[in-house]
Amino acid sequence: MANCSQSTVSNSSVSLCQTFTTHLVLPILYSAMFLTGLCGNTLSLWVFMAKISGKSPTHIYLINLGISNLMLCLSMPFIAAYYAFGTRWSVTSAVCQLAINGLTPVLHTNIGVGMIILTWLALSRLATLIQHNHGPRPSKCIKILPGVFFSRLRQTPFALGVCLGTWAFVATAIIPSVVVYSMRETELLRNGEEQACYSVVVEAGGSGSQAFAVVGIVMFLFCLLVVISAYIAVIRHFYRSRNSTVISDRHKVYTTVFRNILLIQIVLVICLLPYHIYKAIFIAIAQTFSLYGEPLSGCHPLSMYVEIKNVLLCLAALRCSTDPVMYFLLDKTFKKHARSLFKGSPGTQDSHSSKTMLECGQSAPITSGSSPGAMTHDAHTYSKSSQDEQCSRKGK
Repeated sequence: MANCSQSTVSNSSVSLCQTFTTHLVLPILYSAMFLTGLCGNTLSLWVFMAKISGKSPTHIYLINLGISNLMLCLSMPFIAAYYAFGTRWSVTSAVCQLAINGLTPVLHTNIGVGMIILTWLALSRLATLIQHNHGPRPSKCIKILPGVFFSRLRQTPFALGVCLGTWAFVATAIIPSVVVYSMRETELLRNGEEQACYSVVVEAGGSGSQAFAVVGIVMFLFCLLVVISAYIAVIRHFYRSRNSTVISDRHKVYTTVFRNILLIQIVLVICLLPYHIYKAIFIAIAQTFSLYGEPLSGCHPLSMYVEIKNVLLCLAALRCSTDPVMYFLLDKTFKKHARSLFKGSPGTQDSHSSKTMLECGQSAPITSGSSPGAMTHDAHTYSKSSQDEQCSRKGK
């Protein structure tokens, strides 16, 4: 049965109606995602920050991705409360204002930050993996893009600057949208009769915030295109290297790389793409209803569209909980450190190994996940023979 908020929009008694999915299922899902995401991302940050002595660019990206995921997880109990009790809250109440002015910016900021960091992470992996020309000819990316670009991507200070710039850029870009949304569009609800927090204006926004949302959708699609292009370039480079005698276990390397790339793309496409595509459709539908007005009574015609949007938003937020799981499944070193936390066994051997590899020109081995960092272990496997040869010569 639909659960309608008893509110009045303008001069009509129309309101958004909730179904069982939004009123009960979404709060349960967000609560479960909070528990798993909080534990998983805290564990991953502990591994990347405390157990790695030398930070490679990939570690920097994964640390910032973990911070973004953790912030998103911490907002989930409040999101669950909004869906469960939003129809009972007044729009002027403190909890509703928290949802409008706090949860919405945090949610969309961290989705944006996460996608941009994933993009830089994919480019960093591309620069690392194609620098070894084991095949008969180098990757075309080396010919098309300047060498200084790949050189910078492999530098830790550059990764730090990129992450700080990403946070600053997204936070700055979200401010105008928040001002328009919370101080102008939702202000319309406060000037009339008492309104419910879960309402059309809060869920759909106005033309101003919708315009900012379209810009965000375009940026997401651009970032996704860059990520896919980067991994296609990696696959082509590995394919050209299939006959290389330098790689001792080619088939295993290729299988692992292709599996990880496939998992990365599946997570990104399933979790994030449906929400951004539907959000564009939803904005067009919302503008159409605003042009033709609203019904005099009953549920607002946008009610079902809003519910679909909220379900897909939950799917997009799910990625922050899946990243630590993918780290554990795809990376043996991460799995070892995670198990050592519960068994109480020391993990000094990997830290020493990381230092030794860094001295030989190789980045530390702990990286992977549903993010593009999942490929780092494959990069080490891929260049193992040549790196061992260089290190042995240095030892002599």
